[in-house]
Amino acid sequence: MKTIILVRHAKSTWDYLVDDVDRPLAESGIKDAYLVAQRFHLQSTKTDAVYSSPAARALMTSMIFMRVLNFSYTSFSVAEALYDFSGERVRHFVKNLDNTKNTVMLFGHNHAFTELANLWGNTPIENVSTAGLVQINFEVDHWKSIGQGSTTTTLFPKQLR
Repeated sequence: MKTIILVRHAKSTWDYLVDDVDRPLAESGIKDAYLVAQRFHLQSTKTDAVYSSPAARALMTSMIFMRVLNFSYTSFSVAEALYDFSGERVRHFVKNLDNTKNTVMLFGHNHAFTELANLWGNTPIENVSTAGLVQINFEVDHWKSIGQGSTTTTLFPKQLR
């Protein structure tokens, strides 16, 4: 079985005149990321690898989750393909993951993550909110074989406040 955990970056701020890739998290985004990470931690999902978009807001969100989940940084990588808003590059990335990894957590962006949550999952999701998490399980042995899976977890900050 393969499991993918999609986490959209937490709310970012537009208070700085920086390129899109360099936008940091807003204070409310930091709080929301901790909130969702703490709730997800209660599930004790064993994760084999974590990948993040190189965007500052995604990296900051991934660091919060990794601290809360006590995840080893040795199994963390930045993946340029996750700095994607359509989902095509993310989908290609996932289909080419190492099959020795059964559960992966990805930190990235919308519209891509909402599209993929609806493509792969069996629960319609109107919008993966900032700091939102969607876990999907697939009854396959190879990442290239994933198709329709089963949405097992959705955590959105608004639900947890």
